[in-house]
Amino acid sequence: METNVCNIRERLFSLQDKEYQRFSASLLPNIDNVLGVRLPVLRKLAKELIKQNYTDFLSQDCVYMEEAMLQGMLIGLIKDGPENILIFVNKFLPKINCWSICDSFCCSLKFTKNNMDLVWNYIVPLASSDDEYKVRFSLVMMLNYYINEQYIDKVLEIIKKTRHEGYYAKMAAAWTLSLCYIKFPDRVYWLLKNSDLDEEIKNKTIRKICESYKVSKADKEKVKLLKS
Repeated sequence: METNVCNIRERLFSLQDKEYQRFSASLLPNIDNVLGVRLPVLRKLAKELIKQNYTDFLSQDCVYMEEAMLQGMLIGLIKDGPENILIFVNKFLPKINCWSICDSFCCSLKFTKNNMDLVWNYIVPLASSDDEYKVRFSLVMMLNYYINEQYIDKVLEIIKKTRHEGYYAKMAAAWTLSLCYIKFPDRVYWLLKNSDLDEEIKNKTIRKICESYKVSKADKEKVKLLKS
């Protein structure tokens, strides 16, 4: 069946996995519009749709979570100037209402790798937004693309200033900081020990570091001593 904006929802229903729906819904306690379409299946559908007239679909409101995820994946496949892609990104951000949509969207934005400064300048203001998922989007973009020597100090400075009270914003900050620790343990250790980092973010970061298979037992014991 050919994919177009008129039958996308029908296609999504045909791709529904009831067992996966139950599993996904259990991870998203505040979301009640999960169809249960697996991510690889959505990515395959996005690659099909990008070859057609997808712009009408991107402008549509989303009834189901997977429709929003599919829109995000499509934006990641757009071949256009980076400024134009960011216009689509900006229009999509208000549709993010859970961590799953946010994180899959960030993973899709591979154009970031060739436009690091441009995208960085776009995501930094979002880190201080009042919107929990704009903050999470900014931080998850950082953990996906900006944990490197060029940006690490800037990333750490952003996390140090993160003060949003939303659970998913705090978890994104802790997740990002724990991944920073794997590559830059000394800098992150100093931050955990000496900065006025949000206490909840600090303790969640320490927990995540201690859960990591990429951190030595000795380092885990050292970091545990910093817990508030």
